[in-house]
Amino acid sequence: MPYWAGDKMISPQPEADLSLNVMILGADVIKILKSSQDYVIAEDLLNKFLFTNKKRSHDLFFDTLTFLYTLGIIREENYKIRLENGSA
Repeated sequence: MPYWAGDKMISPQPEADLSLNVMILGADVIKILKSSQDYVIAEDLLNKFLFTNKKRSHDLFFDTLTFLYTLGIIREENYKIRLENGSA
């Protein structure tokens, strides 16, 4: 269900490449983190993220992590990342 902010719905631009949208990329990061039982080293997560699609960049990776962290979905500790308890 879309999130509504006043009378505007938060959604990607129609001409945007959805494969590079942080909401879609966030789902991919969650899948990677779900496959691990514990924390994932940030560099390993970055490598898996970049390997999936050559259009992805380091900036998109950090934007995606910021998005997930802001929503309370991930936790970072000593350069390791995992899903927050009860997330996803």
